[in-house]
Formats: sequence, C-alpha cells, structure tokens
Amino acid sequence: MGHRLSKIYTRTGDTGTTGLGDGSRVEKDALRVDTYGTVDELNSHLGVVIALCTDELIIKQLLQVQHDLFDLGSELCLPGYAAIEDADILQLEQLLDAHNDKLPALKEFILPGGNHVAASCHVARSVCRRAERLAVSLAREENIRLPVIKYLNRLSDVLFVIARVLARQDGDNEVLWDKSRRQPLIES
Repeated sequence: MGHRLSKIYTRTGDTGTTGLGDGSRVEKDALRVDTYGTVDELNSHLGVVIALCTDELIIKQLLQVQHDLFDLGSELCLPGYAAIEDADILQLEQLLDAHNDKLPALKEFILPGGNHVAASCHVARSVCRRAERLAVSLAREENIRLPVIKYLNRLSDVLFVIARVLARQDGDNEVLWDKSRRQPLIES
C-alpha cells in the first residue's frame, strides 16, 4: 500500500466541515461524524485498556476488536460501504460466552472500578454504549446497516464481562453496588 497521508494537516476542515469516505463534505458536528468519532474514541479507550492489561489473551482479543472498530468506523464514514458482518458479531458472542462461563453469576449490580485496568475497561464500555446510541439515532435518519448496531451492542456486553475478569485478577475484586449504604459522606 502506498502512502495514504503525506501531510497530516490539509486545511480543508478549517471552516467546520469534513470529508466523508465518498468525497462528500458534511458539518463536523453531523450525526454521522459524531457516531464514527465516538467509535474512534472507543478505540482509543481500548488502547488504554490494552496498555494497562497484563493478560496476553485479553490483549490479543482486544487488538482484534480494535481492528474491527476501525472497519466499523470506515463503514460509518463511507455511506453504502459494508465492513461488519454477522460473523464478526458471532465472534463477539463466542468471546463473551468464553469469558462469562468462568465468572460467578451476578447477584448485585457492579460499580465501574475494581482496579485501574478494569475501571478503564468500564470507561470503554460506557463509550461503546454511547456509540451504539448514536448509531441507533443515525439509523433513523440514514441508511445504517443493522450489523453495525448489533456489533456495538454485543461489544458493550463483552467489555462488561472483560472488566469483570480484569477486576478479579491479581487478587482484586469487583466493587458491588450497596443499595443499603445510605450513610453520611462525612462523619461528624
């Protein structure tokens, strides 16, 4: 493949527009741009999780997800392009089942935390949910293929389960929501 970016700045976005993959120009705050920008943000958060993670299998799995998210972002950036398929969603479901089978059943809600890598994974999960919400909104206005929404939905579940796995590593544990905690924040 040749050089794709010979210059990082182009000045074409200085007036508040950006180019889609098909060459058309849209406002930088257009819903489509916001959606694939949020997918990019999610991918960056996964980069943080990978940088903090010590589990080689999870690192390998999340690297594959990063590649998938790049494909998904490309699909959103190029109207009419298809990159995410049902097979990608099936892989996420298999990954989800493999990790979830090793965890105890949930009896309480989990607070986002546990340790640094698990908390970072929870941040990625919540950004994934936002990307999914934006994709649903975009699908009401434009032609967005259902596999895009399904992939983001399944990925947020995967990230929740991986956060649970990561929270349990190195003797740490998950932080459970305590609904009976009603105590003063400052003791007198």
